Amino acid sequence: MPVPHLSAALRGPVLDLENRINKARPSIEHWLRGKWRECSIPVYCSVDLRNSGFKLAPVDTNLFPGGFNNLNPEFFPLCVQAMMTAVEKICPDAHSILLIPENHTRNTFYLQNVASIQTIMQHAGLNVRIGSLIPEIKSATVFNLPDGRSITLEPVVRKNNHLCVDGFDPCAVLLNNDLSNGIPEILQDLNQTIIPPLRAGWATRRKSEHFKAYNTVADEFAELIGIDPWLINPYFTSCGKIDFREKQGEDCVAKSSDKILAVIREKYKEYGVKEDPFVIVKADSGTYGMGIMTVKDGEEVYQLNRKQRNKMAVVKEGMQVTNVLVQEGVYTFENINQAVAEPVIYMIDHYVVGGFYRVHTGRGMDENLNAPGMHFVPISFEPDCLLPNGTQQQGLMPQRYYVYGVVARLAMLAAALELRPTAG
Repeated sequence: MPVPHLSAALRGPVLDLENRINKARPSIEHWLRGKWRECSIPVYCSVDLRNSGFKLAPVDTNLFPGGFNNLNPEFFPLCVQAMMTAVEKICPDAHSILLIPENHTRNTFYLQNVASIQTIMQHAGLNVRIGSLIPEIKSATVFNLPDGRSITLEPVVRKNNHLCVDGFDPCAVLLNNDLSNGIPEILQDLNQTIIPPLRAGWATRRKSEHFKAYNTVADEFAELIGIDPWLINPYFTSCGKIDFREKQGEDCVAKSSDKILAVIREKYKEYGVKEDPFVIVKADSGTYGMGIMTVKDGEEVYQLNRKQRNKMAVVKEGMQVTNVLVQEGVYTFENINQAVAEPVIYMIDHYVVGGFYRVHTGRGMDENLNAPGMHFVPISFEPDCLLPNGTQQQGLMPQRYYVYGVVARLAMLAAALELRPTAG
């Protein structure tokens, strides 16, 4: 499979950043190894990156990734190896796992992701059954998938603070359900290992807390390799007590937007960037690209029409937006076939196991691409991409993929810090 053609800007500060990261590879890997020993690593994770040609930064970190079916099949063995490592650490005695996915069954692409996770874990030597929390599923139900595979969802049963499905007693539960709608009673106070922990779900997790942790990681990493942390880190703040429909809290959103825009403007001057700065306002919890807008002037917040307010007011499963993240927008200057693209990197344990480009023909380089109409192009890591030549100064894709992996792992490290039981 050929590497997708990208027309990213191959000049300016981001190339300097890429070369610096490639040359510092021994120091970076040594530093990361030390960090992994200090914390409990999420079992899996995906990170949305934006490469603007002058800046490369994570803009979202998902602890319940839903796109394993979009990865390049050539990297399946790497996924299996990484999963073996993850299981050994989290649950060394595990031989059977109950996988609990999201509650939607109409999205067959998502179910292909569930099938991929099950297959990876089976090849890692585990017995895996899929347990559903959907009330309508009262017996084992088979779903045929577009790629020719099928999966069987079974109703979850709770016995003595232990989850099981018919004739199957798992020693651990793996969630691929982000708990946007709260933590169901059936998952509370179990005596089984649950991975990721319940506090990783959107019922309690906040993006602003994640990016606070990422600030710490980015500052330390920037000092390690001698760069401005801004090159890998978007500015952000958060606002609470928001109700877009009732126009409550919009002063905070408007003022915060203007404040961040002013700081970005100064940075753009410093680096000779000619673009207009923008911020992204999005729900402080939740995923699926809902409740997001691009702002280039705080006044725009006051000028939303009713349709736009309604769109910003709710996220997945109709949950009300009461807190928002106001985050520096990072342009994406990457294109595939003239369509705007952004890389999404997938990790199992602390290993990069692949990724894909999220591509959207109807969106601009300053807009959210996680929206209806997007499609995915698997990243194909040619041999040189896994073994980039860190001693040569070159702006080739193999070098860039290594850099993507480094920045994604910084975001994963931030997630590990964020999820520490003592984290506030």
